[in-house]
Amino acid sequence: MSNATIIDGKAFAAGLRARIAQAVPAFTAATGKVPGLAVVLVGDDAASAVYVASKGKATVAAGMASFEHRLPADTAQGDLIALVRQLNADDAVDGILVQLPLPKHLDEQAVVEAISPDKDVDGLTPISTGRLALGLPGLVPCTPLGSLMLLKDHIGDLSGKDAIVIGRSILVGKPMAQLLLGENCTVTIAHSRTRDLMERVQQADIVVAAVGRAEMVKGDWLKPGAVVIDVGINRLEPVNDEAKGRLVGDVDYSSALELASAITPVPGGVGPMTIACLLRNTLVAAHRRAGLADPEGL
Repeated sequence: MSNATIIDGKAFAAGLRARIAQAVPAFTAATGKVPGLAVVLVGDDAASAVYVASKGKATVAAGMASFEHRLPADTAQGDLIALVRQLNADDAVDGILVQLPLPKHLDEQAVVEAISPDKDVDGLTPISTGRLALGLPGLVPCTPLGSLMLLKDHIGDLSGKDAIVIGRSILVGKPMAQLLLGENCTVTIAHSRTRDLMERVQQADIVVAAVGRAEMVKGDWLKPGAVVIDVGINRLEPVNDEAKGRLVGDVDYSSALELASAITPVPGGVGPMTIACLLRNTLVAAHRRAGLADPEGL
């Protein structure tokens, strides 16, 4: 029998969203405006469209203004950047999120760089990335921020812990490592070329798996008592007449339960935190743009 604690990201995210909704009226009373999030979707990728719709609903539920811009797949680079610049200049918009990936003909980096760092609620501009590396206040990518919140809620003080981050993407791996360094962890960044990956994982008190390979990290890779944050979302091939395959993480959940002291499930772990942290970043951006102190408790 496993004694591992299941870290309930869904419940934590619901609490965070409730605190955000409670903080919005005070901001409106102080400034006379409602925080606003603009989401830009280019093309008709089905998964992105579902995600954008859920972001819009969550924004409105938190009492904020939601602005959706849906552009055709053949939108020109210049037109997309012109829209981003228009949103930069729009005082009703506090946060701008361009849904990635973009169609192949568009230069993602150039589009991201066009976003004002003050409205960069995805934390992806070079200025946001640099501020995180320097330990300065800035907007941090939502998934690693949510992962850190879950870790701190479960463990408390992370100081001195050995952490391994498997994956080096700009969206999750690299900013996750920076956040853990900021909490005084000793951090290893591992990836597909890492030698002796299993042995390295076995040394870690905290394992963050963000590599995008289904069930790659096995239970016997873990140090007994490790805390596991599984960022992966992978859909397996359907079996036994399933309409669609099961969603699994980057960690083999059932075997990890035997050794981990705590683990995030997939789904229901890190996933719900991403949209909650997007709302949190929008509210923080609104406060900073208005010259107000960051909202407390977020």
